[in-house]
Amino acid sequence: MNKLRILIILFLSFGITFFGFSQNLIGQDSTRKVITTAVPFLTITPDSRAAGMGDAGVATSPDANSAHWNSAKLAFIDKSYGVSGSYTPWLGKIINDMSIFYLTGFYKITREQTVAASMKYFDLGEIQFNNGPGVNNILGRFNPREFAFDVTYSRLLTEQLSIGGALRYIHSNLTGAFSSGGVDARPGNSVAVDVGVFYTKPLVSRNSALSLGASISNIGAKISYSDANNEDFIPTNLRLGGSYKTELDAFNSLTFALDVNKLLVPSPTADSQDKALLNGIFGSFSDASGGFSEEMREFSVSSGIEYWYNETFAGRLGYFLEAKDKGNRKYLTAGVGAKIQKFAIDIAYLVPTNKNENALAETLRFTIMMYFDSKVMGEESVTDQ
Repeated sequence: MNKLRILIILFLSFGITFFGFSQNLIGQDSTRKVITTAVPFLTITPDSRAAGMGDAGVATSPDANSAHWNSAKLAFIDKSYGVSGSYTPWLGKIINDMSIFYLTGFYKITREQTVAASMKYFDLGEIQFNNGPGVNNILGRFNPREFAFDVTYSRLLTEQLSIGGALRYIHSNLTGAFSSGGVDARPGNSVAVDVGVFYTKPLVSRNSALSLGASISNIGAKISYSDANNEDFIPTNLRLGGSYKTELDAFNSLTFALDVNKLLVPSPTADSQDKALLNGIFGSFSDASGGFSEEMREFSVSSGIEYWYNETFAGRLGYFLEAKDKGNRKYLTAGVGAKIQKFAIDIAYLVPTNKNENALAETLRFTIMMYFDSKVMGEESVTDQ
């Protein structure tokens, strides 16, 4: 087990992403064109509601975890303030001390403005560094960890349209003071921003609502674990999607959601890591060696269905699809949820649908939320300002 953990840290230290890391664990073809970044934990779904819907969330109805998916959604939340905590086991089938914690809270300043703060913490468990097989070759133990802290602002522009933004600080400490081959390792740090837009329109004649969302997350500086000559892109991500909610009757409703994602970082080439930030972002739409067809394969698809009974009990199903040469992640998700007065709880479960293993396979993920109404919002119209 110690050898496995050492391999994990070494891969992460050189900026290998969660996707490539998962493939190396199961011995897949290393020639696949998987896009890699540093701090891939930023893209991992933190909450169990979206996790049960195939990782779709850019245009679903707002909740306490909206800041991760689309900061603009928070302006439409109908509670005064609330908090949420999520727990996700990581590699739970083989290691019992790796996990992701996500804590977030929001506060509605006025009917039109909402602020939020959140923290995502990735605990990689304790590892032992060795430079040989003997007891005397033990270099020491260390607990690698990564975290990101965000502050978010969201505002209504009209009764149907909102925008939002977030500022994020990222810290990644994977090796402590461990050094190898004359290279001194150090923690990596970066800052990033998110921008988002959200549109929702009730369809009164059909007793339903259509929502559209777009978000670009983690627009920020490269990160280094050694010196300025060795920097890796962070996972700048474009997410586009929509959702359609329909009220079947007074007690039953269905929501259909669809997201598409693309990492706005260079496709893997010999000099991809040498590109500047903006060049990497804008060039990511046209730099694939396979041309337009490969660029299209760099989009992944998340789809989900959510059923609510009396806004009290929920059931969810979802599916995630990724091109074979870009990671080949294909999995089915399921989840349940419940709301009781101020409290809500969501649970999600993931099952791979191909021969690939998944770090989240056959593990339960939990989210607990609390919502409060402490004041009455004004009735001012955003269109009158």
